[in-house]
Amino acid sequence: MRLQARFRAALLGAVLAALPVAAVHAQQYPAKAIRFVVPFPPGGGTDTNSRALTQKIAKNTGWTFVIDNKPGAGGNIGADQAAKAPPDGYTLVMGQTSNLAINPFLYAKPPFDAVKDFAPIALVSSVPLVIIAGASSRNPSPYRKMVDVIAAAKAAPERVTFASPGNGTVGHLAGELIARTAGVKLVHVPYKGAGPALSDLIGGQIDLYLSTPQAAVGQIKGGTVHALAVTSPKRIATLPQVPTLAESGLAAAEVSSWYGVLAPAGTPEAILTRLNAEVVKALQAPEVRESLAGEGGEVLGGTPAQFAAFLKAEQAKWSKVVKDAGVKID
Repeated sequence: MRLQARFRAALLGAVLAALPVAAVHAQQYPAKAIRFVVPFPPGGGTDTNSRALTQKIAKNTGWTFVIDNKPGAGGNIGADQAAKAPPDGYTLVMGQTSNLAINPFLYAKPPFDAVKDFAPIALVSSVPLVIIAGASSRNPSPYRKMVDVIAAAKAAPERVTFASPGNGTVGHLAGELIARTAGVKLVHVPYKGAGPALSDLIGGQIDLYLSTPQAAVGQIKGGTVHALAVTSPKRIATLPQVPTLAESGLAAAEVSSWYGVLAPAGTPEAILTRLNAEVVKALQAPEVRESLAGEGGEVLGGTPAQFAAFLKAEQAKWSKVVKDAGVKID
């Protein structure tokens, strides 16, 4: 009996030793809190998406997440910290269009490689921009539709101005893409954030602003601005009355900001698979979908491989826009 017991113990030890180390770690994962890096300030779209998602995953699983806001350099600082963290599943990051698909071509020396230094987990959501013009009684805009903007720009090149939250932002490059698609010149006016740009738009100092739906909805309902189009392929639930660029004859200029969860490259495959399953499950929850819809977003999800293919396609698209616009940040 003792011999049989020793034999069974030895056999069990051999089986366990044969199991992939990653699989054993995945079964034990997570054994501590997960740091979730948000490369932008609290309160913005990246932050609210991150909190809605991690709160639901925590509720479903009992896991603990620590949100770590690391803003700066267009999202590069936080993303770089996440890329250089140990690939053990205990550091994740909410990446998005600017720091993963635009910045690699915008900055002369990007601190990380968005494709090689990260392991995609899952896409979260996409959020279009809303093209708005002033509508206050003191300074009403003459532009009510995109055709009005294009006609004015063709009649008087470099007359129509558009604002963005800064050089190289999605709003800036989307405006450049719209202008090139329409064959006109729009004059870019960079601002330090949405607040000052909206103020000058309402005051009549600038003609157009490419806003997030979240920032625009209240102003639209209040009658201080008028929405000309959304940049998504279809109309959005928060602004169902606003036509798309395709309806305005500018389908080739469709763009959206998007969000996705990633881990440092080299994170065990079994952990990535587990994380993907939990992210996708959380995205199906009504409260999460409602939160993302409130931002004007559309839930995405999908597999890590789909995210990887999507990122490469987005980089190809935005690299051309950056090059054509001649935008660089040292």
